[in-house]
Parts: sequence; structure tokens; C-alpha cells
Amino acid sequence: MQWVGSRSYGVTLVAFAGVLWSTGGLFVRWLEALDLWTMLAWRSLFAALALAAVIFAFHRARTFTALRRMGRPGLVAIPIALVSMTSFVVSVTLTTVANVMIVYATVPFIAAGIGFLWNGERPSRRMLAASAAAFLGVAIMAGASASLDDLLGNAVALLMTTTFATQLVMARRYPTLEMAPVNGGGAALCALLFFPFASAVVPDADQLVILALFGIATTAGAYVLFLVGGRYIPSGEAGLVGMLDVVLAPLWVWLLFDEQPGVAALVGGSIVMASVLWYLVAELRRASAGRA
Repeated sequence: MQWVGSRSYGVTLVAFAGVLWSTGGLFVRWLEALDLWTMLAWRSLFAALALAAVIFAFHRARTFTALRRMGRPGLVAIPIALVSMTSFVVSVTLTTVANVMIVYATVPFIAAGIGFLWNGERPSRRMLAASAAAFLGVAIMAGASASLDDLLGNAVALLMTTTFATQLVMARRYPTLEMAPVNGGGAALCALLFFPFASAVVPDADQLVILALFGIATTAGAYVLFLVGGRYIPSGEAGLVGMLDVVLAPLWVWLLFDEQPGVAALVGGSIVMASVLWYLVAELRRASAGRA
């Protein structure tokens, strides 16, 4: 089939990855009857198993060789992945999904800052202007936080975004570093750390199904789709399509749980999204001009 391997194929896979990532807040809301440690432990276990299956599917007999190739950068990246995975769940339990995703939308700018400090990559003027606008939007949202939980949730969301951005920069700095083993290791370490604090009562069948879908959809499934689809389109386009995650995540919880984002979140979120789109669209045009 000519469609497989085409640009449209890549866009479609990345779009589906964004849709799967956007369901994370929904899963947290569906599982609110569970305590935080139990949710984290079981979700991480299913995520680790799913990623182990992905790693084996990609490498087969060379699986252990692929794991050994991670080296020291992989050992550093695994706990960073653990913090990122954990922070998402914690932040959504403290504040609205809309607030979390507004903060997360600044990941391109935080990654650029880390890349400058670590790799000496100088950001463009457009990147600096877009970053300033995005963080103004986050400041508007955070400044209007209604409670201490909202402030803490925003802070944890920033931690999640920073650690995820660090993973992106590490992937660029160490081209041979595969992120599936890193995220799989982070999920496995998360399960080992949190099961001792989890409830001794096993979640019921319905909750286990939701936990399994949570771990599989938002880690292994989304990761594989984004990884494969991203090979066929420019990184700027992948980032633009990936913004579906930021737009859809608050929409799902609004439709199913009537979770209102609030005026400050709408204003701040609009500024953040406008700055991200302004930057990514320009990058996409520049990449297209370079190929012409």
C-alpha cells in the first residue's frame, strides 16, 4: 500500500498518539476511588509490561543488547522518566486537567532552555518571544489559582513538563539512547517504589481494566504511534500535530465530568496555545522551504 510510509501515514499515527495521550486525565478521574499510591503502582506495572512487550517486538533476540546499550545516560534518564510519569498523575489529582495541559504545552520552550544550558543550542528570536508569551499565559493561570491545591498542582505539572523536556534533550544529545527502554525502566521502578505504599486490597475487575488501559494507552500505545509516525514527518509538524493532546485532554473531562477550566485557564491557555502555534507553524514553513 502506497499510503503506508507516506506523509499522511505519519500525520495519522502522530495524531492518534496525541489522542491516546489526551485520555490520561480521563483515566485519573475514573480512578479517583483509588488512593494515589495504588493508582500509580498498578498503572506503572501495566505500563512496564506493555513497554517490555514493545521493546521485545522491536528487538527480538537483541533485546538484552539494546538494554545494555543504554549505558550511563540510560541510568540517568530512567529516574527522570519516573518523575515525569508520577508527576502527571499527582498534578491531575491536585488541579484541573486544563491547568496541567496548559503548563505541559510549554514543553518546547522548556526543552529549548535546557538545550541551551546543556548542549549550547542557541534559541532563535522567535523561540524567545514565543517562550515569553507562553510563560505569561502560565503566570496568568497560576496567579488566579483558587486554592493551594491548584498552586501545588501547577507546580507539579511544571515538574512533569521539565522532566519530559529533559528526556527530549537527552534523546537529542545521545542519539543512540532509545526512549522505550528508558520509559519502561521508569515505569518498572515506579511500580517497585509505590507498591509497598499501595492498598493491600486488589482493585476490582473494572478498576483493573481501567488501570491496564491507562498504562497501555498513554505509554506503550501512544509512544509507538508517535515514534513510528514521527519518522515520516518533520519534527515541527510532529510537534504541531501533537498539540491535539493539549486541546483534547480538557475537552474529555469537560464533556464527561463537567470539569470547568475557569476563566483564567481559558485566557492563559489561549495565550500559551497561540504562542506554541505561532512558533511551530513558522518552524514547519521553514522546514518545508528547506526541502523545496
